[in-house]
Amino acid sequence: MMMNGELAGFTIPRLGMGTMALAIEGRPDRDTAIRTIHAGLDAGVRYLDTAWSYYLPSEPGTGTAKDLGYGEKLVRDALASWDGPRDEVLVATKTGYRRTMEVPAFVAPVSDSPESDTQGRDSEGCSRRPGGERQHLQAAGSQYGWMADSRPETMICDAKESAAHLGVEAMDLLYSHGPDPEVAYEDQVGALKQLLDEGVIRYAGISRVDNAQIDTAREMLGDKLVAVQNQFSPSHPDPEHTMEHCAELGLAFVCWSPLGGFLDAFDQRAYDPFAGNHGCSYQRVVLAWELSRYERLFTIPSARNPQEINDSFAATELTLTQDELAMLNASVDARRG
Repeated sequence: MMMNGELAGFTIPRLGMGTMALAIEGRPDRDTAIRTIHAGLDAGVRYLDTAWSYYLPSEPGTGTAKDLGYGEKLVRDALASWDGPRDEVLVATKTGYRRTMEVPAFVAPVSDSPESDTQGRDSEGCSRRPGGERQHLQAAGSQYGWMADSRPETMICDAKESAAHLGVEAMDLLYSHGPDPEVAYEDQVGALKQLLDEGVIRYAGISRVDNAQIDTAREMLGDKLVAVQNQFSPSHPDPEHTMEHCAELGLAFVCWSPLGGFLDAFDQRAYDPFAGNHGCSYQRVVLAWELSRYERLFTIPSARNPQEINDSFAATELTLTQDELAMLNASVDARRG
């Protein structure tokens, strides 16, 4: 049975598509990426999730101006070349993070970059945090990482760039990408409020948050806050119980890395109970189980080719028995504690 839900004014299948894998390290060529998005849309995907920071730096630091916007422009071009109903597709993006590439000993300050002036502003006029101040979010063994820069002026400038990358006047849904330890969370939410007030975005979401931060955003944004995007999977089963808090508040819960993720190591044993019973991939069973957890849960698996997204979307037609669900719930809940 198809599983639909309401999100940001759209009634859509609750299995969408994350596009990070199409835009960062390990990404396929551009034509394959667009064919993959088309395959998802043709299968029935109506929610595409991207971010300002879905790009690959081509030089140390946060990359060059030509690197930026790769993932968002990919989504824009895939939709423009698709012959289906564009107005049925919810596109969500995120602001407040950027990518980094490591250098051996130090990261040059922004003012040393040919794309920046002496005031630490890039060629688009956005204030950029020098790389040396960054928060390290680095996958083991990778030269690439993530840097939080959620100063309100940067979030607002990046969001307006995102609208330009996507080719829209107002974005359907924008998430704050995650808390920044150097910025008060109320200030980050205030940036979302300003973007709502200015009509740059229609609805707001928040990501990588705890229950206290959810409450802060709800108090400041009211019913314009529609979604929380947190990590959830059998190997990362929401230890802070933010999904339950979303249910209490009537918010959508969007799970990123629903199959464990592909940059960071995870415990593969957590997926053993999902294998072997339905004559399909264990990933499809995982996604079907996730959809059963909460009627307003949306799951956004990534894919690097059409076969992967077709397999994932088939989870919307997979029915698990009550006994199976009870067994799977017990195995995951035991890990969460």
